[in-house]
Amino acid sequence: MYKNKTEDGRNNICGERIRKYRYTMPDHPSQRQFAEMLQIAGLDVDKNAIQRMESGSRFITDIELKTIAHVLQVSYAELLDGEEE
Repeated sequence: MYKNKTEDGRNNICGERIRKYRYTMPDHPSQRQFAEMLQIAGLDVDKNAIQRMESGSRFITDIELKTIAHVLQVSYAELLDGEEE
């Protein structure tokens, strides 16, 4: 059987960590502000996409993950595994 979801039914394993790191950014940007930061970095997402990512209801591509990690100034491992490199 293929496993496309986490054990608790989420579509990604990093959404909660994205939210956590977004809140630790200076002036902890809103989801809309974070979407704008990602757009400046070249990723076409809006506030609703951020909300769905953070809630786990949206899959996150590797391209999106790379840009999100860059904007949050964290590694992929921190987003995927919660481990600092």
